Amino acid sequence: MKHLHSNHETCACGHVHNAQHNTCSLQGEPGAAPAMYAHDDDTGGIHASDTDDDPDPAESQSAPDNCTCAEADGCGCGHSHDTAGSAEWKKDGLRLGVAALFFLLGRLLPNAVSKTVFLAASYLVAGYPVILAAAKNLFSSKIFDETLLMTIASVGAAAIGEVAEASAVMLLFGIGELLQAIAVGNTKRSISALLALKPDIAHKLVDGALQTVDPADIIVGDSILVKPFERIPLDGVILDGDSFVDASALTGESVPVRKTVEDRVLAGSINGDAVLTVRVTATYAESAVSKIIRMTEQAAKQRAPRETFITRFARVYTPVVVGIAVLIALVPPFLLGLGTFREWLYNALTLLVISCPCALVISVPLAYFAGLGGSSRRGILAKGATSLEALAKVGTIAFDKTGTLTKGSFTVTQVVPASGIDRADLIVLCAHAEHLSTHPIGKSIVQYYGKPIDTARVTDITELRGKGIRATYDGQPVLVGKRTFLTENGIFVPDEGAGGSAVSVACNGSYIGTIVLGDTVKEDAARTIQQLKARGIQTVLLTGDTSGAAVPIAAQLDIDAVYADLLPADKVAHMQSLKASGSGAVAFVGDGINDAPVIAAADVGISMGGLGSDAAIEASDIVLMTDEPSKLLPAIDGSKRTLRIVSQNITLALGIKAAILLLSLFGLTSMWLAIVADVGASLLAILNAVRALRWPNAGAR
Repeated sequence: MKHLHSNHETCACGHVHNAQHNTCSLQGEPGAAPAMYAHDDDTGGIHASDTDDDPDPAESQSAPDNCTCAEADGCGCGHSHDTAGSAEWKKDGLRLGVAALFFLLGRLLPNAVSKTVFLAASYLVAGYPVILAAAKNLFSSKIFDETLLMTIASVGAAAIGEVAEASAVMLLFGIGELLQAIAVGNTKRSISALLALKPDIAHKLVDGALQTVDPADIIVGDSILVKPFERIPLDGVILDGDSFVDASALTGESVPVRKTVEDRVLAGSINGDAVLTVRVTATYAESAVSKIIRMTEQAAKQRAPRETFITRFARVYTPVVVGIAVLIALVPPFLLGLGTFREWLYNALTLLVISCPCALVISVPLAYFAGLGGSSRRGILAKGATSLEALAKVGTIAFDKTGTLTKGSFTVTQVVPASGIDRADLIVLCAHAEHLSTHPIGKSIVQYYGKPIDTARVTDITELRGKGIRATYDGQPVLVGKRTFLTENGIFVPDEGAGGSAVSVACNGSYIGTIVLGDTVKEDAARTIQQLKARGIQTVLLTGDTSGAAVPIAAQLDIDAVYADLLPADKVAHMQSLKASGSGAVAFVGDGINDAPVIAAADVGISMGGLGSDAAIEASDIVLMTDEPSKLLPAIDGSKRTLRIVSQNITLALGIKAAILLLSLFGLTSMWLAIVADVGASLLAILNAVRALRWPNAGAR
């Protein structure tokens, strides 16, 4: 694993951004950089370092020479949007405190020379990082940024004798920068905490002895020991022990859950006060925590359209404002004969101060970033700002049935053998054909059979996705699956009128019976559908199960429309029809590998139980880390809240700036008011953006 830390070089705003390279710290350790995010050279948003195109979370941490710096180039506004760390904040705070003291002395002392000396000292102490950054940018492609605006405005003010205003501009600007850096840093920690979930060691059991190894060296089937209060290093099943496990960082569950023998535990969870022996079921690269880390890094890189537009707009806007300021300073006094050059120069300098676009450039990406952090706290992982925007616009949600709205824990309710077929023989044949299936129905039939499978009796097993299984049993061809699967192969299947999920069975070209299974609706499914409809969202059921199983479930949950007996391709076709209906964005919620195509086809693909099918997770835009449909409610409400905050910030920043700009054109404002308005607008927008961290609970509006 490449070590991630902030660059110690000075960026466009003049701030130093963290520890030196030769003292690189890992995420989560004392002194570590609290975030790994920097600017993208193209869009200026907040994102993970792009230097590692295909990060492999399974790589060892043992190679400090592979450090990857997250360089903060600046976005054109002059701010560093990276986190400097508490040590740098303290240094900046001390420097600005000294500058503030000099400023007060300069305002209070009666002697004119002393006033000038202390005000000049305040200016230099507060402003030297900004002036240096502006000078540095003159030799780069990023000339027109906020450091240049502030440098021109303050130097110009000092040149016309307004030393106090020049000093105030730099002092207030620096204070605003510091407060903004702290707010941004606190927000980023919400996602950085997820990146710190990577376990460092695993205790491998070898012939009764413990070996402490890297989790990446453990393979499936190994046994590991988890000590009290340790982080569980890999996904697995408990072989021995009984403990309360805290998986809140992964699933958003608020309290630890008791886990005992045969229960599943997840990498990244915290063990309670008992020792657990765990059989590993997935390598580290395929573990729950590894998936979360990959998704978190991916989410931080993705941009929403409004975010990209704002940053590009700012880069064009800043040089345009400089040009307007030059015209304001020169045209009225020299071409129109209005007023004095000093008056119009002061107006132009005031314009430069208020025109900086930082309130937009920082607060809009930060609001999306805070939204991503807030969702992760609830066990809702969005793959980026675009996913949040799309989810907020959803007008229709289509659901898979099994494992999504129902528990997927089937029980056999009827065994209906054909005439002349023994009931026990039907069960034996069906169980042998299904014994390799990963579908809940197949597993339930094998469990109902309850005896060891004689694998020598069944060969040539082929599973046809969405249809059934073809196999050879005791030398005879067997078909097990949907009624339509058998009829497609020329086998007549009578309508048994099954009221559940029916599995039809044929042997040697003849129908031999049907096994009917029942499923149970999840406890929160009905409430979820009810509250989605209360939000004006249409609900649809798209399932591969039979109408006999799907229609009663849809009726029980009051779902608006139901389509059953669907193959994966049929689900995609129905999804395209729903999207064409023009009722807003369409989401699909599913959990299995069969759902991956329709999840990818939806405007917003949502996978349930983020620990399930890798194909579904890769195709989805949103991953709900538990199997609770009710997680949809805070996901939708939180995404809408995030978009509202983004809109509020755009309106707030542009409104304040437009008002002060208009006043400055007519000489009705001062540089004092301009800098206070600029810093104030930025701070208000940032504080508003941080609210996106607080996502609603399930069912809250």
